[in-house]
Amino acid sequence: HKPTYENMRKSLEAMKTHCLNNGVTDISMPRIGCGLDRLDWNKVSAILGEVFEDTDIKITVYTL
Repeated sequence: HKPTYENMRKSLEAMKTHCLNNGVTDISMPRIGCGLDRLDWNKVSAILGEVFEDTDIKITVYTL
């Protein structure tokens, strides 16, 4: 199944909880959901920013 923006947000919320509970301070990831899944990076990036805005977790997004 292809992801939706709603379940992308839920996954990122779960990732945030995991990071906060386990002392993770840095995350590196590709542009998740934007390749074969065809989500719009601008929307995904905004969701990512909203989910992690109240944390000190550093997120690095890379492109291959």
